[in-house]
Amino acid sequence: MLGRLLRVLGFVAYLGLVVTVFALAAYVSFSLFVRSGATRTPSLAGLPIVEARRALRDQGLDLRVEADGRFDDRVAAEHVVQQDPAEGALVKRGSAVAVVPSLGPRRIQVPELQGQGLQSAQVLLAASSLTLGRTVEVFSRDQPAGMVVAQEPAPGRPVAPGAAVDLLLARQGSSETFVMPDLVYREYDRVRGFFETRGFRLGSVKYEGYEGIRPGVILRQYPLAGHPLDRQDTISLVVAAERPVSPAFLPGGP
Repeated sequence: MLGRLLRVLGFVAYLGLVVTVFALAAYVSFSLFVRSGATRTPSLAGLPIVEARRALRDQGLDLRVEADGRFDDRVAAEHVVQQDPAEGALVKRGSAVAVVPSLGPRRIQVPELQGQGLQSAQVLLAASSLTLGRTVEVFSRDQPAGMVVAQEPAPGRPVAPGAAVDLLLARQGSSETFVMPDLVYREYDRVRGFFETRGFRLGSVKYEGYEGIRPGVILRQYPLAGHPLDRQDTISLVVAAERPVSPAFLPGGP
């Protein structure tokens, strides 16, 4: 009786083992069958669109580029800024991975400000997410006092958000007014000829020894670059010399 019971239990255990092995083999076979047509998505972030398409093609996947791109300060234009499905997702071969292309850093076109008053120009700049830079007054025959005569950067130029826009404003007065150029590191003899032939007054010219700068090069100037300049204004310069010498004055200077 006991022997018969043991044989029955052994048969049941054997049958259970066979069923378990069969079930495990069926699961593994099914998984391999399903996964044989699947792959994991590669990382496409930061890749040029052309390279992203090539990376997907190598894994039997297609690329779908979304029509609406996105501005991104860290990803160059025409590079992938986002993908769906994400990196590492298990997808069926032949399916498509959608990517959002970067439009590069956001750029704003500088508005036209000529003919606007200073306050109106500030409002237009603020509405465009730009800031007011330097303002310099110059004589103008065409614009009333306080109106914008010129601007830098020019209208329509693409700039980063928050960029400063410099303005030239019309100035009251009957005399012609200019903007003082930057003379530092320029040759004194050429600068002197330029101003004297155009009727400007050159005042005192002081010579100073300055190591590493060749003689005759302008070290400092007054008025400073960007300041309004009339023909009657006096221009003073400091010029590099081989060694310190006494201040010299131009003929006809004050």
